Amino acid sequence: MKLLTRYLAREIYASIALVFTALILLFAFLDFVNELNALGQGQYRLSYVLMYVGLTIPGRVYELFPVAALIGTILALVQMAVNSELTVYRASGASLVQMLVALGKIALPLVLVCLVFGEFVAPPSEHLAQQLRLKAKNLQVSVQAFRSGVWVKDDNSFVNVKNVMPDSSLLNLVIYQFDENYHLQAILNAKRANYSEQKWQLEEVQETRFSAAQISINNYPVKAWLTALNPELFTVLLVAPEQMSGWNLYQYVNHLRDNHQQTARYEIAMWSKLVYPLAVLVMMVLALPFAAHHHRSSGISTKIFMGIVLGLSFHFFGRLFGSLGALNNWPPLFSASAMTLLFLMIGVTMLWRRERR
Repeated sequence: MKLLTRYLAREIYASIALVFTALILLFAFLDFVNELNALGQGQYRLSYVLMYVGLTIPGRVYELFPVAALIGTILALVQMAVNSELTVYRASGASLVQMLVALGKIALPLVLVCLVFGEFVAPPSEHLAQQLRLKAKNLQVSVQAFRSGVWVKDDNSFVNVKNVMPDSSLLNLVIYQFDENYHLQAILNAKRANYSEQKWQLEEVQETRFSAAQISINNYPVKAWLTALNPELFTVLLVAPEQMSGWNLYQYVNHLRDNHQQTARYEIAMWSKLVYPLAVLVMMVLALPFAAHHHRSSGISTKIFMGIVLGLSFHFFGRLFGSLGALNNWPPLFSASAMTLLFLMIGVTMLWRRERR
């Protein structure tokens, strides 16, 4: 079995690399064409477009990992079945369980690579891509969740931020400070806020304080703002939750919980970061029935097409199910893992039916 595993690994890895190359080139080209619409805005020249597309590639690698694993494994196994290699292996005593164990060993490095890309490579790369794009286009992020901007609760304070710059500095923010009984104590208006030395430095600040006796107004050129909010928490304004790292999602979910706010979308994204790499193994198991009892009359192209349909269905329906889970307040772990479990059941059922024949 060691010889079989090594041979399977070589064939599967080569096929997955080939499929990955084709998929990445395709999606990079589509991203490039899409970005051409913004060419000429500010300093957004062709060189910046190419850099932006290049920085988004790690995110594409992470998104396409299960799809590439499925199509690549189908391609390798069907080709081996056409050459009767799998028939020889089965005839020599290799059981279905041994084949599955071999696929599990082959999938383990791919699962780890997918996990590394999703946690350490794709999130910072995606963040840099968005920063590059915004800076080149001379833009700032204007949050449109409300007309007044984004609202964040921090302990007994409510913070309203109009704009977030690519360097994570904040523009035009208002801080409403309340006491424990939620009586308004002060309002701080600041033109800009920069983060350094574990605290925010507010610039051009107007502070309005309320007391039982009077209302006082003071102006400060610079004022420190101590808060649990940090630039990492504001990255949700630049990068979608699905493109953030699991650690940043965990921190943000805790922040939302501490302030009694909705966490469903971010919890689903956080659990997906743990479950999604396992989809690589599931897709490889799903590929095995395509090669079992292969008939020479059925073309490889049909198998590849079915693999593409299954892979894309997993990708899109997984996202759809996650969105439905956030809307309907389904358990986050269930919303994140349902599609992976469903496709695993499909693969096991197909293998069982093939073996019965």
